[in-house]
Amino acid sequence: MKKSVVGGWMGVMVSLLMGGGDISPALPQTAQIGEASCKTDRVYMEEDTRLMWQDQHYTDAEDGAFKNEGSIGKAGKWGHAVNYCRALEYGGYSDWRLPTADELIHVHAKEGQVFSNSRDNDFWTSTPTEGYRYYVVFPADAYQYARSATQSNYIRCVRCADENEETGDFESAR
Repeated sequence: MKKSVVGGWMGVMVSLLMGGGDISPALPQTAQIGEASCKTDRVYMEEDTRLMWQDQHYTDAEDGAFKNEGSIGKAGKWGHAVNYCRALEYGGYSDWRLPTADELIHVHAKEGQVFSNSRDNDFWTSTPTEGYRYYVVFPADAYQYARSATQSNYIRCVRCADENEETGDFESAR
C-alpha cells in the first residue's frame, strides 16, 4: 500500500513538473489587440418623423447588466438611461436623448424590424407615469408598460435630424 501511494505521489509530481511547458520570458504576457471594431455603427432615419435612431450592436456586458438589474452602456436603470443618451457621441452627433413613449411606439409599430441591432425586451422612454415609474416599450407589440426606475431595461437613443440630413438606413463610420 505504501509503495502505491508513494508511486502515485511521484507520478503526480512528475506530471506537474512536465506539464508546465516552456515559458520563455521573451514572450509577451498578453496579445495586443487594436481598438478597431469589425462592427459598424449604424443609425436608422425615420423619414416621416425626421428622427434619427441609434442602431448600435449590444455587448455581452450590456446583456448581463440587463439580466442582473445593473447598468452599463445601452442597458440599465432609468437614471442611467437618461445620462447615457445625454453623454452619447455617436455617428458624428452629440445631441442624443432618451425617446418619448410615443416616438418609440411609432418606430416599433412599423412593419418588420427596422433596426439591425435589437433586443426582444423592453426599452426605456423619457415618459413618466405615476410614482417613480416610467414607460418602457416592448418592440414585438409596440406597446408601453410602466416600470420602476430602479429596474434595468435596454436603451436606444434618438435625435431630431436636420432638414439637410439623409433619409433611410445608413452606416456611420466609427
